Amino acid sequence: MTNLTFKQLDRLFRNDDFPSIEEDIRGSRFLKLRSMSRKDTMEKFCEINNIDLTGLKSKEYFEHVFEHNAVTEHNIDDFILARYSEERAERLENQDYLVDQLNRLQNFDWGGSFGNSLEKNIVNNYVKKIQSFERINEEIEGSLLSSMRGYTLNSWYNHWTSIIIEDLFKDHPSVLPTVGLVKKIDFFINDIPFDLKVTYFPEQLLADKLRDNGYGNELTKLKQICRRLSIFIPNDLNPKELKLHLLNKVREDQRNDAKAFVEELSNQKKQIIGEAERNPSELKKWFYENQGEARFDASNRFFLVLTDENDMAASWKLKRNVFFLEENIRSHLDALSQDVDALDTEFYWSKDQKTYRCKSDVLFLKYSN
Repeated sequence: MTNLTFKQLDRLFRNDDFPSIEEDIRGSRFLKLRSMSRKDTMEKFCEINNIDLTGLKSKEYFEHVFEHNAVTEHNIDDFILARYSEERAERLENQDYLVDQLNRLQNFDWGGSFGNSLEKNIVNNYVKKIQSFERINEEIEGSLLSSMRGYTLNSWYNHWTSIIIEDLFKDHPSVLPTVGLVKKIDFFINDIPFDLKVTYFPEQLLADKLRDNGYGNELTKLKQICRRLSIFIPNDLNPKELKLHLLNKVREDQRNDAKAFVEELSNQKKQIIGEAERNPSELKKWFYENQGEARFDASNRFFLVLTDENDMAASWKLKRNVFFLEENIRSHLDALSQDVDALDTEFYWSKDQKTYRCKSDVLFLKYSN
């Protein structure tokens, strides 16, 4: 364990070197106080704990409190839990209403190729390609409006379900929330900081495993069964859309060959996900090594992997299934090992050809009825 100064820890934080912070004897103290470093929060904490701030500028509060010998980890934890309890009480009172509103979303469709850059796509696909005033107005009222609606609704859904799921973690006694927003940390589990990632089993990894297991390409298999059963195959959809479209058509077909195909594909996917659940190291590495370059980091992450085993395309609905989530998250945290070495994760980032080390955990939530 190291024993670094405040300025050294602050430099590590700004350089996203969380492993070095965690190895320091006062690392968790630094990160907890960092989440409380807003002026009004610090002043409230100091008022409660009789800490004199006279003559200090607000930017000096954080270091002053960090170095204050009378401030204990217990003081910090108690303050954070008290602040969270106040905020949580308000959200809990509104939770039934919010979940009801979220259940009104029937289709999770991003509305085209907008991705995470809405402005860029509008400029590239509409502004720079269309010269006609009449046509640009038609596009605004038609496909562009539909796409923007899908993008906005999905973003709205992800935002509010993320808040609900974070609260379900923070309600557990082994979890300490952060007070304010702090980069790459949503909460601490047994004093280890984690960034929560709510996600699904990666489609690309699933496709690779299907191929490696000898099943082959899912879309190719779907086309084969559709030809055998004389099910029409359209040519105006991209591969991802076509795969989902054909799978839905085969699922709805009541012939024995269609039922056997769907059952075999489902069993293949369940087997792959089940193996990942038993041995999660490969999946955790995959998540780190396949993250977007623009958002790359090696922070500690808690992966919550949601799977609807009846229909993987409907796994997004599990994000609003509060009772299912709460029961499983609580059970996992109750049983979480105190052996932090079991969380050690190592991965290779090919873009800079470096090996990174961090801590990570994964919880598979599989739903079937």
